[in-house]
Amino acid sequence: MTSDIVALIDYYERERMLPREQVQEALEHAFVTAFQKMVPGSEAIERIRAHIEKRGDVKIFAELLVVEPENLRDSFNHVPLAAAQTKKPDAQIGDWVEFEITPKNFNRKGIDTAKQTIMQRLRYAEQGKLYEEFKDRAGDILSGEVSRFDKGDVFISIGKHEARLPAREKISTEDYAVGDRLRFYVLSVEHNSRGTEVVLSRSHPNFVRRLFESEVTEIADGTVEIKGLAREAGQRTKILVSSADPKVDPVGACVGLRGIRIRAITRELNNERLDIIQWSDDIEELVAEAIKPANPITIRINEEERVVEVTVAEEELSKAIGRRGVNARLASRVIGWDIQISEDLSEQEKFESKITDGSSKLHEVLEITDEQAEKLFRAGGISLDLVVQMPAEYIAQVIEITEEEAEVILAKAQTNLTENV
Repeated sequence: MTSDIVALIDYYERERMLPREQVQEALEHAFVTAFQKMVPGSEAIERIRAHIEKRGDVKIFAELLVVEPENLRDSFNHVPLAAAQTKKPDAQIGDWVEFEITPKNFNRKGIDTAKQTIMQRLRYAEQGKLYEEFKDRAGDILSGEVSRFDKGDVFISIGKHEARLPAREKISTEDYAVGDRLRFYVLSVEHNSRGTEVVLSRSHPNFVRRLFESEVTEIADGTVEIKGLAREAGQRTKILVSSADPKVDPVGACVGLRGIRIRAITRELNNERLDIIQWSDDIEELVAEAIKPANPITIRINEEERVVEVTVAEEELSKAIGRRGVNARLASRVIGWDIQISEDLSEQEKFESKITDGSSKLHEVLEITDEQAEKLFRAGGISLDLVVQMPAEYIAQVIEITEEEAEVILAKAQTNLTENV
């Protein structure tokens, strides 16, 4: 049994990387607890300790106060002078003298009784070591390997320890398998009565920030600054950058030669789209960059309410807003203004105005209703020259009249043209 104790100490020192003294202290505490369970009333002993010898033998000691025989009122903590002097000949009243009180067969029975307490204490020691190792790493990036799954959470092996990736911190578009090696953002390191927990994230915006800091030298040394970052994990991230050095292109620095830097980050993010925007003091220029790939037609700024109204061409509206509005939302968040995007109607309004003017002339000359005139204009009769070239059958079909009535309209158009030659 003693060899089991030595083996346990060696295992936790070598495999779990706990200091030998700490492991031995945890075991000795557990053996004291086991002794108190085995010996009724022993919990009243105030000064008690266990000691594990090199070979693994466990001994229990109690330190007792030397008193006069007539003052012996507490047999668990007091010892008469004569009995103390058999152990320590020079003992005096008021001294503390240590006695071994190890029960017979304690090494065999004690380890069974202490087993649960031992494991609890060693787990607590491990948790303490974990906390000391990671307490200052919140906000860092680390690598780990997927080890197991539990109720939607993913547990990650980080060296000799295990961290948790909660379901809410995963990237929705990613699937994980045991053995996958990935990088993670250390969201928090929590230490309480239940132990220490390292909580990881792959969806946090700062994960992207840290990736750029690790891949882009100019960001790490402060030449390029990240002015803003907005992310919808698994879909898209917009990052706003500027350079303190006019000779350094901040966007180019982030992209890297032939795109090597941006590709490395994109691969780590499972091909999440990354938009890198160059900072500008000109809000119009900044907004135009933020809503790309769409190109604005007009930009109106309300500085008091920090609102920007942007119009784009009809065919670019979907690009400006993005799938489920993600492009517009991220653009607003990254620059800190409310960007409101709508279709530019100026060209449409001009076209409708031409229709109104043209159909009004047809209404007057051909003596037809406004509705008929508009239908005829939209069908190609934008001038009397073109109207007279239309077959009566076609006009009748377009404005829903008889062919005879259509012939009358053609005659009026021809007469008007002849009179104005």
